[in-house]
Amino acid sequence: MIRILGKSSSINVRKVLWLCVELGVSFEQEEWGSGHRSTQEPGFLALNPNAMVPVLLDGALVLWESNTICRYLAARQARHDLLPAAPAERARVEQWMDWQATELNNSWRYAFMGLVRNSPEHQDPALLASSMANWHRHMRMLEEQLSRTGAFAAGAQLTLADIVLGLSAHRWLSAPMERPDLPAVRAYYERLCERPGFRTHGANGMP
Repeated sequence: MIRILGKSSSINVRKVLWLCVELGVSFEQEEWGSGHRSTQEPGFLALNPNAMVPVLLDGALVLWESNTICRYLAARQARHDLLPAAPAERARVEQWMDWQATELNNSWRYAFMGLVRNSPEHQDPALLASSMANWHRHMRMLEEQLSRTGAFAAGAQLTLADIVLGLSAHRWLSAPMERPDLPAVRAYYERLCERPGFRTHGANGMP
């Protein structure tokens, strides 16, 4: 049985937990991170020198970086519907995964820390406004893509791109801020909410 080290409130841990439900993979979860066991403990740092969650343990294999873990799990279970084997189809999925991890996530960091985490260091009005505007701009990119596919990020069926983007869509929709009306994103979110794993680990009341 695989072990997942990371707190249940972490957006990156939750995407891995949701994927495990989609895959039907049994796992044990250990709560690590703020409010739980410290990721600064030497034992954890030996697994991930970044001191971040999640960490996946599968026998002797140790993996960190949530999107890499998702790729590994899908390949481990030979789920080519989620991560295609054909190079072009796989690249279309992975480009949206990489966009989520680099561009989209970076757009909301300041706003999320200020609005949701209420961090005193993230309360500058101009920086909050700039971060929210950038967040909305990136979500409009997702809106355009979903309008083209009419269903999911990489096409007509759910893929790993949606596992990672679904948590991001939930965060955007749940943040206490005004947001533009993006009907394709809203419909996408409603489709994801039909999936038990997303309801348990995505749309579960946590931002």
